[in-house]
Amino acid sequence: MDYILITIKVFIFISIVNVWVFRFHKPTQWRGGNADSMKDEFANYGLSEPIMYLIGGLKLTAAGLLLASIWVSGLTFYGALPMALLMAGAIFMHFKVNDPIKKSLPALIFLVLSILLLILN
Repeated sequence: MDYILITIKVFIFISIVNVWVFRFHKPTQWRGGNADSMKDEFANYGLSEPIMYLIGGLKLTAAGLLLASIWVSGLTFYGALPMALLMAGAIFMHFKVNDPIKKSLPALIFLVLSILLLILN
């Protein structure tokens, strides 16, 4: 079971860093609306650039806490709870702009994995 939890934490960490650091300025099939970058996506949602950076910072921090919780198990709650809340917000935003369900799948997967971490913590 420990290896499964570690795998989940590493998967979430790598995925969040990939989206918010390496693919920040690039289009993906998961971006809200017809956005070509993270800035475009948040503009589609009606959210400001400072909010975008706040959300990104919170997601990166939560992902970092999940990674650190591999060695300090008490951090799992502090990484998984905000991640779950942020992913629920992401799903809401996709619905707000009438995205197809497919675009919400990554957020839904991270929401489910975060809830699983909270339950098994």
